[in-house]
Amino acid sequence: MGLESALLISGGGINNISAQFALIAHNVANAGTAAYASETLPQQSLTADGVGLGVQTGVATRYVNQQLQSDLWSQNGTVSALQTTQTTLQPVSAALGTPGQSGSLSNLLGSLQNAFSALLGTPDSAALQQQVVTSAQTLASGINALSNSYTSARQSAENDLVSSVGQLNSALSTIGTLNNQIVAATASGQSVADLQNQRDAAMQTVSGLTGAQAIPQSNGSILVATANGLVLPTNSASALSITPATMGPNATYPGSIPGIMMGGVDVTAQLSGSGQIGADIQLRDTTLPTYQGELDEFAQNTASRFSAQGLTLFTNASGAVPASGGTPPQANYVGFASEIQVNPAILANPALVTDGTTAITGSATGATSFTPNPTTGPAGFTTLISRVLNYTFGADVQAGVAQPASLTTSLGPAGNLSAPYPTPGTISDFAATLVAAQASDINTATTNLAPAQSLQTTLQSAFTSGSGVNIDTEMANMVQLQNAYGANARIMEAVQTMWSDLLNFTSMIG
Repeated sequence: MGLESALLISGGGINNISAQFALIAHNVANAGTAAYASETLPQQSLTADGVGLGVQTGVATRYVNQQLQSDLWSQNGTVSALQTTQTTLQPVSAALGTPGQSGSLSNLLGSLQNAFSALLGTPDSAALQQQVVTSAQTLASGINALSNSYTSARQSAENDLVSSVGQLNSALSTIGTLNNQIVAATASGQSVADLQNQRDAAMQTVSGLTGAQAIPQSNGSILVATANGLVLPTNSASALSITPATMGPNATYPGSIPGIMMGGVDVTAQLSGSGQIGADIQLRDTTLPTYQGELDEFAQNTASRFSAQGLTLFTNASGAVPASGGTPPQANYVGFASEIQVNPAILANPALVTDGTTAITGSATGATSFTPNPTTGPAGFTTLISRVLNYTFGADVQAGVAQPASLTTSLGPAGNLSAPYPTPGTISDFAATLVAAQASDINTATTNLAPAQSLQTTLQSAFTSGSGVNIDTEMANMVQLQNAYGANARIMEAVQTMWSDLLNFTSMIG
């Protein structure tokens, strides 16, 4: 082998080693990137007639376990959905209170019942009458606060949807740009490993938002599709869009709340079910409106059961008890929980909680007849208080006649929601059942989050182990490359020395 060949071979080796060093540095710098797959630089020894001609350096490639990556992206969607649900419902959980503690709906209702029980012993006590009014105000305020927490949480979900759709469009646009670059680079024989890693990083974002998967195409690009079969646009010209909306008890989707649009088509339903966006849709359109429907039913039942016995204790903002029997069934009192108040007439004259406010005409299917205590009536009038304790808080509207059944289906402004519990008999049962069901629903997200995160961590670790960067391996490769670099450098140094000696000899004999 001539000196020139040796110099060319060693120079090629150093160039290859330099490229390997650069790739190792790139890998190590991305070791903490969740979606990053380790890149390698293939090389091949060159020979001619058994004589070594150096090394040929290929283009960077990577190995990815596609099934493991797919499982990880799916789990990203599951974890993001649970985290979103937990975060959004935390204020609702706080408003529900803890059963048995002073702020819970059951306890507030129990305090009102206890105030009436105390008043029964001394019906003409102004202090005890005021205590009934104060307890009623506290109950109404608690119902208001809980209703407002639903509306606030729905608004948070809506605002998060608007933000998340923007993030999704950005990530999808990045994928589209990288798709084009990968297709072009593949066609020209260039490395696409780094572009693929950048695209997977964008897919990591998409999977958290939607739980979507990447479907490889023969030209090197990918399609992005949700579990419901919706292919998401990677061209910014056909991006998703959403119009911000203001939430309230009467806001519904479909209806007054605009959908998520794609090319003029509402794709909201196809984005539900997974990821942060899916969770926000579920919270905004189903979970929280159901909570509202349940609380509206409780509020209306409570107000109407007091009124049925001759005491209009609670009213809406117009001073009336909203009627049942609308179309849909809750049409007359959607959002009543947000405005329920103590009757202004009773606030002005607390003695009405003893005397009554309304004459009742007896009915075989309703309450028995009742006439309020006139101003000249007995000071020890207990008829109304007994009716309230026996029937308003009881399972019967009169002896042997059951209270009108509370709605557990056909809830909400569209009448399409259902409570997950059987019809409660008393308003005390209703309060306890409602709080328990909603608290259980909220706790489920928290309970399921820890194992979901554990599985996500396991999948991420398995992906990193099989496809990610192993720092120990990279360092070992670096040591080998350093040794190889030294060997090639010594060859070049030897060749240079020999060239110098040769030139010196040539000059001496010349």
